[in-house]
Amino acid sequence: MSPTLSRVRAAYARIAAVGRPEIWIDLRPRAEVETEARAIDKRVAAGERLPLAGRLLAAKGNIDVAGLPTTAGCPAYAYAPEADAPVVARLRAAGALVLGTTNLDQFATGLVGTRSPYGAVRNAHDPERVSGGSSSGSAVAVALGIVDLALGTDTAGSGRVPAAFNGIVGLKPTRGLVPTTGVVPACASIDCVTVFARTLPEAEEALAHMASPPDRVLPALPSRAPGPWRVAVPAPEQLGELDAGWTEAYEAAVAQVAAAGADVRTVDLSPFTEAAAMLYGSAFVAERYTAVGSFVDKLIAAGGEGLDPTVAGIITRARDIPAHQLYADQDRLAALRTRALAELADSDALLLPTAPGHPTLAEVAADPLGANARLGRFTNSTNLFDLAAVAVPAGEANGLPFGVMLVGRAFTDERLARIAALLQPETRLAVVGAHLTGQPLNPQLLALGARLDRTTTTAPGYRLHALRTDPPKPGLVHVGEGGAEIETEVWRLPADGLGRLLAALPHPMALGSVELADGSHVPGFLCEPSALRGAEDITSYGSWRSYVSAGQDRSPKGRGAVTYAAPPRGRDQPHTTRTRHPDNHPTDE
Repeated sequence: MSPTLSRVRAAYARIAAVGRPEIWIDLRPRAEVETEARAIDKRVAAGERLPLAGRLLAAKGNIDVAGLPTTAGCPAYAYAPEADAPVVARLRAAGALVLGTTNLDQFATGLVGTRSPYGAVRNAHDPERVSGGSSSGSAVAVALGIVDLALGTDTAGSGRVPAAFNGIVGLKPTRGLVPTTGVVPACASIDCVTVFARTLPEAEEALAHMASPPDRVLPALPSRAPGPWRVAVPAPEQLGELDAGWTEAYEAAVAQVAAAGADVRTVDLSPFTEAAAMLYGSAFVAERYTAVGSFVDKLIAAGGEGLDPTVAGIITRARDIPAHQLYADQDRLAALRTRALAELADSDALLLPTAPGHPTLAEVAADPLGANARLGRFTNSTNLFDLAAVAVPAGEANGLPFGVMLVGRAFTDERLARIAALLQPETRLAVVGAHLTGQPLNPQLLALGARLDRTTTTAPGYRLHALRTDPPKPGLVHVGEGGAEIETEVWRLPADGLGRLLAALPHPMALGSVELADGSHVPGFLCEPSALRGAEDITSYGSWRSYVSAGQDRSPKGRGAVTYAAPPRGRDQPHTTRTRHPDNHPTDE
């Protein structure tokens, strides 16, 4: 089976397995996606260079995807785009494959992920907590291992808060670096298209394909003296109230950056937090009325069906803000920005918690405006100040993902990513069986933030056996003489992810050193010799995938046959009549 097709089938099986219909607004029909997958693999086989071939993509529901309606989270607003938004088109041109459009806080107004008639998007790790918004569905689709990449938008923090809550990476580029054509605006002057991924290199690679030459004159950045990265942090008392355990998690991230050689220095955070309060608490909110206010007014006059009441209230209240207030607020913001940039003058980045806490769905329902306002304490000022940012995982707090973000001057995107990498130590893992791309246990790797590094073989000293396990998996053993080369995938994953994988590793599997064809050694799954009694030696197939494919051509009762339980036939139950969930039953080529 072709690699992209395998990935597509695994994704639709994953959609059925996780049971999260609220993630999606519209899914493309499975048969249509499979046809496109086959075409991508044929193009690659013919020698065409498609650097994102096989990467699955989801797009936030306010970004145009040809063939699917753009709703911005409001069914009555839906329109049929004539073409992909440029960001979607560029990723597709590089080989990415779109699965569908994702749920969001309506009209991209919110940081909670609950303000949608398509349902509240629950957190990937704790369904009692919010996923973060407004790019909620996109973030959860990545975190659950359904897609590799997802597009969001970020005006107040929507490309960063969901990343933090779901343990993934969110890149918010400098304003104008990525085109917003084909995107329903929230506040057009400061909107940014963002990208989610499970790892920083994946997100950077996607951003490189999305970006355009700057549409404005590049600012003169302060000259940087040689030396270690200079990372600014606020005084502890300026962080304000954080959830229990979050202060310790943040301090650990600061310590990790310092241990990696960064020069950590203290700055005054007050201009950032004062500006953050202005995004919704000043005349700047009037731009949201400019974007969709007349439509909201008409829909309210017609009964308001499908409007989220909190979103509608925010937008309609912005209608009557006087013009003189806008000019006064612009003057105040300019003064705050001058102070903020002065604080960052000799720093490469500002390191902050992405959010001050992680509320439950019940807490947001009880205080929708207050809970949302708290979540933007550290993120709201970024676009108002014309800064770049990247949000990355930084461990856990109380058993849930904890995230930090690095904020810096416009067009320092690459610099921020390099500093963020100090928080993302990686390791490699060799897999030969059920964790291979498209195989039943591959979602375990994806959920840990792993990404495929390369496909190779072991050195010629191994034998492969089919173990009697559920799901079926092979046992790899090193024998030296009399062995052979076995197809191997090498994955990169966060160092702590390898520890979590090892903790859940079932008997008789073990983690050992696997020698690859180039003579290098990486950690990999091996099998205890005692488990080989009665196991079929399948070394002659050269790979687990070849053995599985051969087994599918034999009777299930035949010797060595390999069968997998197929997902149940039928459609996921849609949460609105507009949502399409294709048949999840696998088909043979």
